[in-house]
Amino acid sequence: MAATKAGTLYVVATPIGNLGDLTARARDVLAAVDAICAEDTRHTRQMLNALGLERPLLALHDHNEAEIAWKLVERLKAGECLALVSDAGTPLVSDPGYRLVREVRAAGLAVSPIPGACAAIAALSVAGIPSDRFCFEGFLPAKGSGRRERLAELAKETRTLVFYESSHRIEEALADFVAAFGGEREAVLARELTKLFETVLGDTLSGIAAKVAADENQRKGEFVIVVRGCEDDTAARLIEGQRLYAKLAEHLKPSVAAKLAADISGAPRKALYGGGEG
Repeated sequence: MAATKAGTLYVVATPIGNLGDLTARARDVLAAVDAICAEDTRHTRQMLNALGLERPLLALHDHNEAEIAWKLVERLKAGECLALVSDAGTPLVSDPGYRLVREVRAAGLAVSPIPGACAAIAALSVAGIPSDRFCFEGFLPAKGSGRRERLAELAKETRTLVFYESSHRIEEALADFVAAFGGEREAVLARELTKLFETVLGDTLSGIAAKVAADENQRKGEFVIVVRGCEDDTAARLIEGQRLYAKLAEHLKPSVAAKLAADISGAPRKALYGGGEG
């Protein structure tokens, strides 16, 4: 059976660290396509060299995807077959490619997945945190205010939460996780998965934040954060009440803010504000 079919875009998952994780089918497809669309052609060239492959590379990233997608569709219509890869893992999972896949499908052409490594799924598989229901949030906003706002919105989420984070924001992000979800929430920090210095830290959010702050090595590399969902409706109401109280107290008397926050969230008023009725 031929590795590829004419007029097909192959979405190919590549290793997230260990080159041995590339599937045999992925290698066959990469060897057979007319060209490979890559997020970073230099990075992909290194991978191809290690595999002993040489194929034409086309740069496809956030800044040019909308511009060149139609050109790639025309090549597929002419009978070529193309592969789409990201720098690591499964394309479109916090990586470019969505516009191209959408354009190809809209043109009535075939898009075929070549499954393989994905950092989010790899971390979830070793976290020991419920995985029957989860939501993938990818990268949170880079700015602290945006990140804290998004985490506040997720505080009541009952499904397991999966995030990506970078080395230069990991300490600040963990502090925001503690503030939004509470320091006792169970979590796992997976760092440099499949690579030489792979680390999987399981603890409370406060415990993980302390370990990362104490060890410079734990602040290097690429991170996946897996956080257990909110299990207790009472706890969820309290978290929401505290969030509302903090906002309302910026403009209202504490007692009034607490009453409104309690009425809206269902959280106990005394848990939000312990003062008198004043």
